Amino acid sequence: MRTDVREADVVVIGAGQAGLSAAYHLWRRGFRSTDSTNSSGSSESSGRSVILLDAEQGPGGAWRHRWDSLTMATVNGIRELPGMPEVESDPSEPSNQAVPAYFADFEARYQVPIERSVRVVRVENDPDAPDDPEGPLPRRRLLIHSVGPDGTSLPLIRTRAILNATGTWTRPFLPAYPGAADFTGRQLHTADYTRAGDFTGKRVAVIGGGISALGHLMELADAGATTHWYTRREPVFTEEAFTAERGSRAVAGVAERVAQGLPVQSVVSATGLFWTPTLREADRRGILERHPMFGRIVPGGVIEADGTTTELDVLLWATGFRHELTHLRPLRLHNHRGGITMDGTAVAEDPRIHLLGYGPSASTIGANRAGRAAVAELVRLLEAGDEVEAADEDRSISARTVA
Repeated sequence: MRTDVREADVVVIGAGQAGLSAAYHLWRRGFRSTDSTNSSGSSESSGRSVILLDAEQGPGGAWRHRWDSLTMATVNGIRELPGMPEVESDPSEPSNQAVPAYFADFEARYQVPIERSVRVVRVENDPDAPDDPEGPLPRRRLLIHSVGPDGTSLPLIRTRAILNATGTWTRPFLPAYPGAADFTGRQLHTADYTRAGDFTGKRVAVIGGGISALGHLMELADAGATTHWYTRREPVFTEEAFTAERGSRAVAGVAERVAQGLPVQSVVSATGLFWTPTLREADRRGILERHPMFGRIVPGGVIEADGTTTELDVLLWATGFRHELTHLRPLRLHNHRGGITMDGTAVAEDPRIHLLGYGPSASTIGANRAGRAAVAELVRLLEAGDEVEAADEDRSISARTVA
């Protein structure tokens, strides 16, 4: 058995909204860092340990990388972290400054001992675990492989359970498209977008039908770019106001999909697009004139669906993100349909693994609720494992006594 291995009952991977929420509820339940006496509002310790890992260089999660022009006035909703007041900031303040500052306040208030910058590269069943690797799940251990900021391997971590909160920002989805490699202009994804002023005077194709695409279109037009909007399907805008009931129905629909093991869809895709005064004005100005997807990319632009050529300088892919779960591949969580069957926040086939920010918990509202629910379920799992191991120990003692 390896000797250079750290031990913890639970490891939280990721320190965005979901990861910090989970950390808060773990501390409330008495979990403590393996090398810290820090507290999050609870003076009692359960004797259980936790390690918190984050790949970022500082607080803020994916918010550290949002584009500069995404201000607190235009951001799509921010919910407060547990135990914290609502986010208060100047509406004109960039979200990539305001939200990381808010997360930093949370970490300072509760002295959350997050280890940075640590990137988890692989999680596997521990082949050297003292218990039967094919035995009951509550007893089986997981082994976490990680690297530091310079790529150097860090000591392994053995744990009983994982709260995975790695989000999506590090896995931008860029569809393969005929001729893309031949384009002589600039191609970038929303993840690479910084400011609209970089494209003044340029002919820009914005590809995608979500909220980010709409934001890019309006900003680019205001900055003096000529925009062309492309989507696979006709966008559906609704006149109805977004209500809590409508949001709950959308979340329930997403939850039903993941419970059936179907590939996850975002909550936003289930709610549709809502007309706002700003969007109405953009529509009046012709900014929201939508084109069906082009048939092919050529060096100087695209071949439209009708066969004509549109010359372009930039292709901006606002085509969304995929969940960052590549480090969990050795556990074979995906089914034959490409989804992961979920039971709440837990993987149905492996309740040691909780996926926060996956499916219905992808929103900031859902992330807070998911953190609390996941911790409650993990406590039950660990208690069940303790009972199994205690029973094994009693049988072992009895056997030795008889012998």
